[in-house]
Formats: sequence, structure tokens, C-alpha cells
Amino acid sequence: MTEEIQNIEQDEVWERWRSEVDKGQALQRIDKYLAEHMAGTSRSRIQSAADAGNVWVNGKPVSSNYKIKPFDVIQVLLDHEPHDYTIQPEEIPLEVVYEDDDVLVINKPAGMVVHPGHGNYEHTLLNALAYYFRDKLDINDPNIGLVHRIDKDTSGLLLIAKTPEAKTNLGQQFFEHTTRRTYNALVWGTFTEDEGTITGALARDTRDRTIYRIWDLEENPNAKEAITHWRVLERYPYVTLVECRLETGRTHQIRVHMKSIGHPLFADEKYGGMEILKGLPTQKYKQYIQNCFALCPRQVLHAKTLGFRHPRTGEEMNFTSQWPEDMQNLINKWKNYEPNTLGR
Repeated sequence: MTEEIQNIEQDEVWERWRSEVDKGQALQRIDKYLAEHMAGTSRSRIQSAADAGNVWVNGKPVSSNYKIKPFDVIQVLLDHEPHDYTIQPEEIPLEVVYEDDDVLVINKPAGMVVHPGHGNYEHTLLNALAYYFRDKLDINDPNIGLVHRIDKDTSGLLLIAKTPEAKTNLGQQFFEHTTRRTYNALVWGTFTEDEGTITGALARDTRDRTIYRIWDLEENPNAKEAITHWRVLERYPYVTLVECRLETGRTHQIRVHMKSIGHPLFADEKYGGMEILKGLPTQKYKQYIQNCFALCPRQVLHAKTLGFRHPRTGEEMNFTSQWPEDMQNLINKWKNYEPNTLGR
């Protein structure tokens, strides 16, 4: 092994490192070992990577106190250091559902990135909020702002705290799972049951870091518990409209959970929903599906309802949003679809 661990791949978001420990290496904590061998990388940064499940030894995630041994194969995935930027105001329209002195509820359109990140430092929801709050609040203040997030291509309700007290209170509600959130999703396939619950701890997939998967906690103790309750709203030929109620709120939770039971979200490219998974093996049907994808070229997922206790008054607040036009048009198309023969 060379003296420093080799950076084998680098992209816009991640740095990937790999090394094999020398045969004469004494037992040593992996965070200390890596900090000594990875030039310019702090021990705290390595510990954060381990906490996120991004440090592996011999193909399995390990904690930062793991003791390395000779011939261990170490792989590390690091976030790039934070980009030094200030969120600049941009005049982007916002659909405000509710606002008072403490909170703001908006209906986010599909396609809008919520928070600036690698490759998306402009035209985000926070840029829009910086303009909306101009001369009143500083969206760069970490003590106010977003309480939770939804994916870029997911539409629907988001909650913003306008005071530090509101953000602390609402953050605690999310942590304690006392908020009420439901999503509407169009998924592939039909259900024999009307409702169910999916439980599965989530963490990033080690082979494709842009997606998440369900893990056994013994295999990956850094995976986060996730629980989704679903129920059927409407059945169509080959696809189903479902409501998903979140007990936890993990990244890609609904998308991963629904795929895990054989029902990927329609048009969800990352999780297999852009393939024709059910239906007729005819050219006419294939063209029909392509037309559906064109109507709503994103995962068909909408944050439909949001409920929480008002952080100052304690009043129960509940909000509902309408489907965006692309989702409504797609569902109308499926409502009117009549297959001529049995699907496969």
C-alpha cells in the first residue's frame, strides 16, 4: 500500500477512497488511521462518514471505533466539503397555503430543488424564500427556515419556521413523529389487500450512492428505521393510486418502501418505475405508456396533507393540497383506460 490512501474516484458530490491495510499494521481505531493516511481529511469528517454508513471494511459498514487489522480492505465515501455560499434572493413565485408570524406552509412544485447543493446553487426553494422574506427575515440564519424536505421531483406541502422558537418546537414534533403527513402516489401493479404497513431500515446503497435500500441492522447498524402505512385509494388497470402515511421521514422512504413490496412508483427512474412493469405486450400499449410518461415525466408522488401543532398556540393545524396538473392529467388518462385483453 502507498503511504496515503488512494482517491480512486471523484465526482461533483462524493470522493471515494480505497486501501488495503499493510500486513504489519497494529490494531488501531479506523478513524485515527484514516485521518493519518488521508491527506487533508479531519478525523471528525471521517467520523461523520462512519455515522452515515459510508465507511466499510471488507464490504461491510463499520463504526468509527472499529479496530483495523492487517489486510483489511477499507473503502470510504466522503461528502465534498461544504460549498462556501450565501443564499441569494431570486424572484421565484411561491404558492403560499398559510402564513402567520411563526410558520409558513407552501405547496412546492415538482422540479424545484428544496435546498442548494452540488450542482444546484441557484433557483432553489431557499432562493425563493430569501426573496419572499427580503427585509424581514434572513434565510441564511440556521435558526429559521426549512423544518423538513421533499425530493426535487416530488410536489406538495412543506413547512417553514419563521422564528427560532418555532423551528425548535416543530423540529421536536418531527423527531417525536407527532406530525401528520400523507402522500398520494401512483404505483405499478394491483393490490389484493386494501392497506398495509412497510417497515425497513434505510441507508444508501453501497453500489449506487444516489439511491437508498432496505438494510438488515446487523449488516448495517447505521441504517435508519423507517415505517410507511399505505392504503389503496383507487385501482386502475395495471397501476394503483395509493395514500402513504409516514410514521418516519427518511430520504426516498416511500419510493424505496413501495419498490420493496413490488410496486415501484410510476415514472420513478431511480427505482425502476420507468420500465413497463405490467400490462399488455403490444406496441399499442407500449405507446400508451410512453404517452403517460410524457404527461408526468417524474415519480408520481405528491405531499398531499400536513398536520402539526402550532408552535406558539398549540392549536392543531391541518392542510391539504391539490394534485398538480401533470399528476391530475395522468390519473385522468388511467381512469379512462380500457384494456381490450388480459394483461400479462
